[in-house]
Amino acid sequence: MMVDLEQLAGQIGQFLLARGETVTAAESCTGGLIAAALTAVGGSSGWFERGYVTYSNLAKSEMLDVPAAFIEGLGAVSEPVVAAMVQGACERAGAQWGIAVSGVAGPGGGSPDKPVGTVWLAWATPQGIVTERQVFSGDRAQIREATVRHALLRLEDLLQQAR
Repeated sequence: MMVDLEQLAGQIGQFLLARGETVTAAESCTGGLIAAALTAVGGSSGWFERGYVTYSNLAKSEMLDVPAAFIEGLGAVSEPVVAAMVQGACERAGAQWGIAVSGVAGPGGGSPDKPVGTVWLAWATPQGIVTERQVFSGDRAQIREATVRHALLRLEDLLQQAR
């Protein structure tokens, strides 16, 4: 069963409102689709602080303080980069919760170590940062959609655990 993104975003909003907390998003491969899904919900301004589309490496460093050494050493699609993205986004937005994603959506750009569909995700919670690597299948649109869905489902799970 596919979960409706607007319904999922609404549930996330209810959790955040009940806690008096906010969320931010730092996105690369999804280009703002996570922020769009969250703000599709009426009243989301009460719990969605702001979003950052940091598609280029320079944007990640300038807007979110991702150390250039992380990007140069491991590439933008890596655990340290998404962890730094979510930390920088939360610090700038004053949000208690955050989502960050960086991946290879294709159709090109893949490598043996990071094939098309590889996405690193990070979630900031009041207890710390959680990271995860996924490899999604499909075309560019499907990979981006799967990333958004997974990011929001995991955020909802983390919010439920924090109750």
